[in-house]
Amino acid sequence: MGFISEFRYPTKWYSKLIIAFLAVLFFMLLAITAVSGYLVYRMIKPAQSHSDFDLKNFPGHPELLSYSVPGEGPRDGWFFPGLKSAPTVLLCPAYQSSRGELLTLGAALQEHQYNVLLFDFSAHGSSGGLSTLGLQEVAELRAAINAVANRGDVDARRFGLWGVNLGGYVALAEAISDTRVRAVAAESAYDEPKQMVALQVRQSGLSSVPLVTKMAELLFYWFNFKYRGALPVTASIGRLNGVGQLYLESSDDPVLASLTDEIFRASPPPHELVVLPHGNYAGMLDDAKRSYENRIVSFFLVNLPPETGSSPSR
Repeated sequence: MGFISEFRYPTKWYSKLIIAFLAVLFFMLLAITAVSGYLVYRMIKPAQSHSDFDLKNFPGHPELLSYSVPGEGPRDGWFFPGLKSAPTVLLCPAYQSSRGELLTLGAALQEHQYNVLLFDFSAHGSSGGLSTLGLQEVAELRAAINAVANRGDVDARRFGLWGVNLGGYVALAEAISDTRVRAVAAESAYDEPKQMVALQVRQSGLSSVPLVTKMAELLFYWFNFKYRGALPVTASIGRLNGVGQLYLESSDDPVLASLTDEIFRASPPPHELVVLPHGNYAGMLDDAKRSYENRIVSFFLVNLPPETGSSPSR
């Protein structure tokens, strides 16, 4: 009791010093938790950019495709029809990006007879909800694939996926679990969402503050506890054996470039790694954008040809 009483009513210098130290430590942890919580909030609720788009006046005769995501509600995508009974390529936007930034890439694929679907992930573009940096978004992509497969005018057994960072992670995770996916192109992808959390903390300039990154990762997974069983992409990437894979990394983002390289090294053939001088398709100059489009189109033409029955099975 004397020990407890001494800390309740300190009389000795060392008791006062210990209490002062504990108080400072408590308020430091409180501040770190507050800062980390704010950063995580900004990650799961990013600023949205909406794309105003008149389907009637856009070349390629796009259609609005409505579908529903379990637990998230109604969504819609822009479906660009290609050759009847041809495969469909779904374009998965990057974090803090939207489908409107991918119109020219979608048009380039449609010109080569592919059906193309553009859509938004949660908390991006026209979609509400919160971002989980890929955990929930895999189900969103699967719902979009199912909606396209149910149309009746596409090849329901052959799909291609393209995505950048968030979209790249989601595309790979879905390709691993969905045998309908025959080709996937992933740029600046990461292996698991906590890596994206750490990257966002780093970009905020607060990664040098002790414990902020770890606390942000803990808070992020606390908010997404129901996805605690999600495995890293590399844990199951062997299932992509026989699926065409194109990995693209950019020197603009060395962290994601390194993570993409690790995924590529763990992946089975057929796979290819391309180092880009610059990433960020939406921000590329016209010549660079056309070169990028040609590379993506060429990849799908080889690994997911529009003619039925020409691509390898899984």
